[in-house]
Amino acid sequence: MKLLLLGKGGQVGWELQRSLAPLGELVALSSGSTEFHADFSQPERLAETVHAIRPDVIVNAGAHTAVDKAESEADLARRLNATAPGVLAQAANDIGALMVHYSTDYVFDGGGTRPWTEADATGPLSVYGSTKLEGEELVARHCARHLIFRTSWVYAARGGNFAKTMLRLAKEREQLTVIDDQFGAPTGAELIADVTAHAIAQTLREPEKAGLYHLVADGETTWNRYARFVLDQARAAGVELKAASSAVAPVPTSAFPTPAKRPHNSRLNTAKVKSAFGVNLPHWQVGVARMLREIL
Repeated sequence: MKLLLLGKGGQVGWELQRSLAPLGELVALSSGSTEFHADFSQPERLAETVHAIRPDVIVNAGAHTAVDKAESEADLARRLNATAPGVLAQAANDIGALMVHYSTDYVFDGGGTRPWTEADATGPLSVYGSTKLEGEELVARHCARHLIFRTSWVYAARGGNFAKTMLRLAKEREQLTVIDDQFGAPTGAELIADVTAHAIAQTLREPEKAGLYHLVADGETTWNRYARFVLDQARAAGVELKAASSAVAPVPTSAFPTPAKRPHNSRLNTAKVKSAFGVNLPHWQVGVARMLREIL
């Protein structure tokens, strides 16, 4: 079996290189790849790459993820998040490949307190959310054999992340202020990659499992409680910090105005993915604690 991975340099893409490798021959590309075209800003050429490689599975981990920047460069965000995945999906359909794509909690309006299900009505609040929703729709429309995973609050040990920012600030300041009215589940890129590989293997055997799924770690928290957990873990590991977890002051989203509006409720119901693929999704604290042990 041959697999084509696009966006190999991102947080999820990096972990996918590891998790997909045992499934077969893996061709992993980034936007700077030279042998094959993989630049999402020129989506019309992506079909050439698919037809040249002729993979059995296409995994798209590429996207425009700069949420605030997307507000001022909507055309580029749409090209990367919607047009390019649509082209890939059509090419995947042409050669009979399974298409895997990632989306986001930002497709919802963030209202209420109930975890969102795959059947709930969408209502994105930002350009990023709108373009990711359009990408979902194009993938589903152009390729019947697809897996779309909506996730949220993604982090990885590699590269920058919220935990690293909190640790840096806690070493510099005696008090922090962190938003406490947005709810979600920090989800490790490693978990996303592992479940993806598991789901691909099952879907190739059981095509009826194709479709849309929510994929996040178990449990829920706020950014404020997330920050407190990080600082507590760091102190327990012997890291010297100026700010204790008790010095992380809760503030509303309005205290930090941003160009893109954030959803308050990013809870995602994962019953469907657990049932379909028989997976256990660890509590978010398990993954964050593991990541912290790696970086501290």
